[in-house]
Amino acid sequence: MEYNPFFDCFSEASVEMFRRLLQTTRNHSFFLFGARGTGKTTYIKDSFDPGASLYIDLLDPEIEDAYRRTPQRFEHQVRALPDAIEWVLIDEVQRAPRLLDIVHRLMTSTPKRFVLTGSSNRKLKRGASNLLAGRAFVYNLYPLTVPELGESFELTQALRWGTLPRVYALREDDDKQAFLRAYALTYLKEEIVAEQIIRRLDPFRHFLEIAAQSNGTIVNYAKIAEDVGVDAKTVISYFGILEDTLVGFLLPAYHRSIRKQQRVNPKFFFLDTGVKRSLDRTLQVPINDGTYEYGKAFEHFIITQIAHLSSYKYPDWRLSYLRTGSGTEIDLLIERPGDSVALIEIKSTQQINAARDVRAVARFTKDFEKPLALCISRDQARMTIDDVLCVHWRDALEELGIA
Repeated sequence: MEYNPFFDCFSEASVEMFRRLLQTTRNHSFFLFGARGTGKTTYIKDSFDPGASLYIDLLDPEIEDAYRRTPQRFEHQVRALPDAIEWVLIDEVQRAPRLLDIVHRLMTSTPKRFVLTGSSNRKLKRGASNLLAGRAFVYNLYPLTVPELGESFELTQALRWGTLPRVYALREDDDKQAFLRAYALTYLKEEIVAEQIIRRLDPFRHFLEIAAQSNGTIVNYAKIAEDVGVDAKTVISYFGILEDTLVGFLLPAYHRSIRKQQRVNPKFFFLDTGVKRSLDRTLQVPINDGTYEYGKAFEHFIITQIAHLSSYKYPDWRLSYLRTGSGTEIDLLIERPGDSVALIEIKSTQQINAARDVRAVARFTKDFEKPLALCISRDQARMTIDDVLCVHWRDALEELGIA
């Protein structure tokens, strides 16, 4: 088997166990999507009795090759399973997408249930089975969240190294740097090159660094295209690749009209602060309290935490940012079906400045019906200023009902 530093140096056994918040069905087949290293394999192995399940690892090159060459082998294997084997677990199914047609057939002709994990839904979305025509539920798994980490969580460490599970198996900063660099290289090698997603790797590699540098800002497709040396349509497709391979998400600009909303460029956030710092080559740069870099990392962390936690508990919430033509902006707007809109301003300060820090979000409170207006910071004091509730960021997660 070919040497892979990402998997050999940091084995599953070395990762401390954390109780994940994601609750998946035990009565129905499902997809489990998530970027590499988010813990999908650990999750399914811990969730299903090995005596009642068949596990197939398509990251093993020999197994992958066997099923790619003769996918019918999989059908024969499943039909020969004893009744005691109720579940079939296929890890990284996008590596052999032809298996989906067979899974579809087996779901309708056998009592077996299937769990299909993937770190990319790009090939699957284009496949004939179209994600099994809705016959399987779909879940997403993200890096560890604050409630999952519990006493292991420390803010500065999370801002610097992120919260991928394997980061917490490593004690030394040098090892964390090596892991995150290997993560970035493995992403390029396994997700982009091996899956033949793009023809030219060098422009995409350059794009990754620029995208990481502009993380959390409004995407300027034309400027990025100029810097990378490609056209704007290619840059748009590159961001689509990042979303399809689950390493980040676009945060759209809010407008009550969906048509108008699509006219304003989105922001892009990588799924993890450590991954972002690896891609823009700043892992060795300290994150010091009070600096611009600290503020951007804190905002990045809070937005991804809210996005990931709300996805687990309230998947119908819609997140966006709000910006007026005059440039007034608030960091996050959450449309919560059945509840009021949440307007959120994020500040990394340890002491809220009443006149300055709540000004933007206070301006919008009259434009919505009884919104939940929050100013999130590291200030321990709980205050209400101009109808804006100022709370510590941990308390804000509870106010939103996602902690």
